[in-house]
Amino acid sequence: MPERVIVVGAGLSGLSAAHTIYLSGGNVVLLDKNNFMGGNSTKATSGINGALTRTQVDHKIQDSVKQFYDDTLKSARDKARPDLIKVLTYKSAAAVEWLQDVFNLDLTLVSRLGGHSFPRTHRGHDAKFPGMAITYALMQRFEELADAEPDRVQLIKKAKVTKVNKDGNKATGVTYLFNGKETVVDGPVILATGGYAADFTEDSLLKKHRPDTYGLSTTNGAHATGDGHKMLMNIGANGIDMDKVQVHPTGLVDPKDPTAKTKFLAAEALRGEGGILLNSKGVRFCDDLGHRDYVSGKMWEEKEKGLWPIRLVLNSKASNILDFHTRHYSGRGLMKKMTGKELAKLIGCGDAALEASFDDYNAIADGKKKDEWNKKYFHNLPFNIDDTFHVAEMEPVLHFTMGGIEINDQAQCLNSEGKPFDGLYVCGELAGGVHGANRLGGSSLLGCVVYGRVAGESASKYLFQNLLKSGGGSAASRLGQISLHIDPNTPGKVSVEWGNGSGSSSSSTIAEQSQTSAGPVLKEGADSADPGKVSSTANVKDFKIPDKEFSLEEVAKHNKKEDLWIAVKGIVLDVTNWVDEHPGGPQALFSHMGKDASEEFEMLHDDEVIPKYAPDIVIGRVKGQKVTLEY
Repeated sequence: MPERVIVVGAGLSGLSAAHTIYLSGGNVVLLDKNNFMGGNSTKATSGINGALTRTQVDHKIQDSVKQFYDDTLKSARDKARPDLIKVLTYKSAAAVEWLQDVFNLDLTLVSRLGGHSFPRTHRGHDAKFPGMAITYALMQRFEELADAEPDRVQLIKKAKVTKVNKDGNKATGVTYLFNGKETVVDGPVILATGGYAADFTEDSLLKKHRPDTYGLSTTNGAHATGDGHKMLMNIGANGIDMDKVQVHPTGLVDPKDPTAKTKFLAAEALRGEGGILLNSKGVRFCDDLGHRDYVSGKMWEEKEKGLWPIRLVLNSKASNILDFHTRHYSGRGLMKKMTGKELAKLIGCGDAALEASFDDYNAIADGKKKDEWNKKYFHNLPFNIDDTFHVAEMEPVLHFTMGGIEINDQAQCLNSEGKPFDGLYVCGELAGGVHGANRLGGSSLLGCVVYGRVAGESASKYLFQNLLKSGGGSAASRLGQISLHIDPNTPGKVSVEWGNGSGSSSSSTIAEQSQTSAGPVLKEGADSADPGKVSSTANVKDFKIPDKEFSLEEVAKHNKKEDLWIAVKGIVLDVTNWVDEHPGGPQALFSHMGKDASEEFEMLHDDEVIPKYAPDIVIGRVKGQKVTLEY
């Protein structure tokens, strides 16, 4: 492959950068240390922020970019970087609409999360969490490109980058390990390696900068160990705000494993749509929609008063709106549906106390009483003890790291003198300063897309300028004029045109990306065991489900971590030795040991992921069930 940009990390930010490079006419190689793409981005549960989007206009939401900027500035507090916040907020609508137009994503629902003046957190109608839906679309498209245009697009999984190489102030490439072999690849570098909210390693950044959080559970995958931070600081980049670690108030406590180091997150959308937090007396103790650090702080105060456990309570109206979320959490055994009287009994406060709590809240929402916590926004009322509720126990959890590597508004990585390295860019959670002291809900996916695109544009520009300087002749003539066209006659079709370098208008389309489908376009004989290639449709077509049958009673016997079977859509999976390969982490599988997890699987995954990524774990069929897995 000729000159290309190297992107390290295949979460949403790295994927956004990689697609931007491709659409700008550049070549790209994407490296990830895991056997799967997506990182923590696939776990994002609330959505992606955008101000003045088409969706907001359709919903007649009177938001403004300036208001989003002000809300973000306020949340960032004393660590606010106005230049970075301006890029995040002013490019937000373009980021949301890029996802809609280029990847055909539905982002037509909006919610108001904590700290936002208007509803501006976008998600779709489909039965997947927004992080999964968005990231999976970009993953799938990238796999298609890696197979269809291997001369321009390369994907290498299980490639652990160990070093950013540089010559003076210029990044020259990276060194990575693949199958134990060290490889050097040259080119401009974009690092999008994620945060450090699961860094429990020997040289832990959490232990160094926030030892008080080290004992908490985390919502992050085990891969979030601050690799990029450590590599970049080793070559003279600056870690800023490294003590700014977001502890999210609503981690779901699993009654079967309350001290688990990894916990699932209760999406902020649950409180955004009207869920309230109650202490062990059945009483509210905070503005449920306050900033995350504020709500977490109030929860710790309740613990000191002996008023734990804290429970999140959704009434039937909020539960119906968030049906997907409540079914997902209930399926994992983390949330329960119950009557008001059952809730009062569970809390131990009695019917009268709970009813008084609800009446008080309704009066505040109706403006008849002042809330001592100054809550401003109320949704899906009233709360009535005769209603049904979805209830889950909560505790604060490590979630996101605002601290990271210092960048400028071009996503360039800055050196110890505060000047940019040449050819080195940083985006996503690795970038420090974008969110300041506290990140607003819905801005993690946004930061990934906005700064991924900025990094992709900056790196492409750097690549092309260097080619023009060094290539002369053919490179200069090819790169003299590059423009991106959206074809008005073919919705979703994007083409890159190259002029002949002399300013003439003649051009020939040499790269075209059809945006009408996200279905695989895979080359015969491609093999996911080879770097840069993905599983071919031939392999998926060759996939056979073994004829051996197992009853659900037999599956139920394999319900331990060291012997773990799961039934899905009429097939039986032995995941005992595969749990660490699972993109959602081992804990997601432990919730379903020995059970039929078809409904939960369907909520999060397309059927093709089993034959495409994990055919070897399929050991047979469920006796008496029809196989409904489509492939």
